[in-house]
Formats: sequence, structure tokens, C-alpha cells
Amino acid sequence: MNVLLEVFTDYTLRNVALGSALLGVVGGVVGAFAVLRRQSLLGDALSHAALPGICLAFLLAGAKVPLLLLIGGGVAGWLAALAMLAVLKYTRLPEDSALGVMLSAFFGFGVALLTFIQNGDNANQAGLDKFLFGQAATIVAADVATMALIGGLALVIVTLLYKEFKLVSFDPDYASTLGFPAGRLGALLTSLAALAVMVGLQTVGVVLMSAMLVAPAAAARQWTDRLGAMLALSALFGAASGLTGALISASAPQLPTGPFAIVAVSLILILSLLFAPLRGLVWDQLRSRGQRRTLQLDRALLDAHVLYNHAELSVAALAARQHTSEATAASRLRDLEARGLARPAEARWTLTESGLAQARILTGPGRGGPERDLERALIAAARLEEGQGVRLTALRHETGLPAGQVEALARELVGLGWAEPCPAGWELTEQGHAAAHRLEAQLRRAALTPARTGGAL
Repeated sequence: MNVLLEVFTDYTLRNVALGSALLGVVGGVVGAFAVLRRQSLLGDALSHAALPGICLAFLLAGAKVPLLLLIGGGVAGWLAALAMLAVLKYTRLPEDSALGVMLSAFFGFGVALLTFIQNGDNANQAGLDKFLFGQAATIVAADVATMALIGGLALVIVTLLYKEFKLVSFDPDYASTLGFPAGRLGALLTSLAALAVMVGLQTVGVVLMSAMLVAPAAAARQWTDRLGAMLALSALFGAASGLTGALISASAPQLPTGPFAIVAVSLILILSLLFAPLRGLVWDQLRSRGQRRTLQLDRALLDAHVLYNHAELSVAALAARQHTSEATAASRLRDLEARGLARPAEARWTLTESGLAQARILTGPGRGGPERDLERALIAAARLEEGQGVRLTALRHETGLPAGQVEALARELVGLGWAEPCPAGWELTEQGHAAAHRLEAQLRRAALTPARTGGAL
């Protein structure tokens, strides 16, 4: 709690926290477009390419002027980006190879310049190597203002060209056919990444800056499919990790801010990869397990339906048909009973009316007659229902069936436990929604399955 209060009262901590948060927001927003364009290595190349610019700016100024050093780093990153685009345009090198070439060439040149400066007799060069890993503790109010100006410029450009950037990021070829300058917009996005690198040089340094561009966006991508939400989450994750690094450094002065900001955003990324509802590995495993269980029960219902019609439906018979143990077969029959699809009858089992209807759906759509009419009514009811019930007149218009037949089908759905009366007419139960979902899935699979022919393709 004392550390949180110091954010508002301590001059140094306030500057470090604001600078780290600004870096997280700008890096998260700009990095999201790099991730979507599959240019995650771009941040690494631009940040490493900034080192020779910093060294050349120092040699020209003869002193460590923070603004000049940042401008030098940004210009060097921008030149590296232009060089990368030229390599992609005029050579056959793939994009990742071009990025790797620029990263190695510029960073090697930067290390050579840094070694030359450190071996010289200029006393002002002390601390220049801190730009490798950052030194957030040296940030003052003027540095925060500079970072806010540069970062604000990048965010304003993203806001003004949001739709264009969105189109170029997802489909640059389509953007070109619509008349948008896809190449220039891509170059502008790359320039914005160079601006983001300028914001983060003093906080996390050239070596770790790429993580602040990629990790927040990669974590946000696990939580949403919408670009606007992804940008907001990426900015939030970046700001939170920057503040976390600043607070950890304040509580233990021997711990640096920049590296612990990277540790924090890495933890956010790991948690997102594991537990995000849309793409998290844990949720994916749970969904896969549920789908496997559903398929097993569907298979058990189909086998039970065959035994019910042509033999004796018992635990032993189902176990023999499914080539499994009697304990497993008994467990599946109990699961069918829990869903109202089967029930025990003395030493045997029998399917309920709902179970028989569900089995008919699973055997495949496309039949005519009463079964097909029932399926049409079920799907139409699921599409019409909006939480307020389904009126018979609306169902009649949707299915095209006579009024008397629609009423009979509604009574049959109620009898199967798939629907129940309500003040507005009647509404589907949970079993009814599940049956409609299964039937629609069957219809989609049937529509996507090509017809078999006797000849070869």
C-alpha cells in the first residue's frame, strides 16, 4: 500500500510509473498491428536497429541529450524499416530473412560504435550502455513529456487511420483493389513501430523492447476476435505490466524496472495462452473433452437405437456392440437416462420418445414425411425464438405448413420434452435447443459433404 501511495508522492517513482505505462499503451496498440500482419520480428529488428542511431547521435552532440538520443534511435529504426522494405521489394528474400538481416547488420554496427565510444576519452559516454537494457530510474519529467508527445502522435495516427490500418492488416491485396495505397499504409505502420521503439528505449532498452510490442498484443489476441477490443486489451496489458515493473523496482531498489516489466507481460501472456476462454489451452482441452463425451453419447444412443429395434437393449448387448466393458456401457446408459433419452425396464433398457426422436435426427436429415416436418418445425422454432416464446402463426409462416399440422407438431414437440407452453405461445426447453443444434449441425455437414460418384476425379 505504501508503494502505491508513493506513486503519487515520490517524484522519481511517479515519472518511472508514467513512463512505463505510456510505453505499455503505445507498444500494445502499435504492436497489435504488427502481430496481425505476422511481423512479430519487426519490433525486434527496429529496436536493435536503434542502437547505432543512439551512438551516432551521441557522437554528433558530444553529450547525452535524451531527446537527441531518442530521435537518433528512432531515425535509425526507421531507416532499417525502409531498408527492409527495399530488400523485400527488390530481392527474393522472405520477410523473416529480411528482418533478420536488418537486425544483425544494424545491431552489429551499433555494438561496434558503442565499443568505440566506450574506448574513447569522452567522459560523457558513461551510462550510454544503459540503453541496451534500459534505465527507467533516470527518467525525469521532461522525458515523460517527450514520451507522451511521441506516443500521443502515434496513437492519434492510429485513431485517424483505424479503418485503413484494419483493412491493410487483414487483407492488403483487397485494400489495393479498392484503391488504398496498401504499400504506403504498411510503411506508415512500420514507422509507427519505430516511434514506439523511441518511447521505450530509455525504459526497457533496445534488447527487450520487442517484447513490449509483441507480448501484450499476443495476449490480447487470445481473449477476443474484434480488433477494437484487441487494441484496448493490448494497451491495458502493456500499461499494467509497465506499472508492475515500476512498483516492483520501487519496493526493491536493486531490481530494475524494464526487465521486470517484461517479466510481468510475459506472465500475462502465459496466463492468456492457458486460460483465455476463446483460445486458451486449458479451455480448449475442456471443450475437446466435452465434444468427445457428446460424440460417445451420440454413438451410444445410435447403438442403443439399433438394439432397441432389432434385438434386446441391455448393458451386455450394448457393451458387446461397442466393444467396451459392461461398466462403461452401464455408465453411458445412465448418462442417456439423465438426459431423458433412455430408462431402465426390469432387466433391460428402453428408449424414451425423446430418445427415439433424437436417434432419428442423428441417423441423418433428408427424409420426407412426418419426421422431416418435425425437424423443420424444430429448427424454425429455434430460429424464431428470442426469449419471448414462439407463436404458431409465425411458425406456420416460417415452415409453410398448414395451421392444423403446425399445431400437431407443436403438441408433439411438447410431448417429446423439447418444448413447453408459455404466455406468448410456447418455447423450446434446453433439450429442444440441444436437439435443434444437433440437427442444424447434421444439415450443415450434409450440405458440405460432396456427393459420391462412380468415376474417379
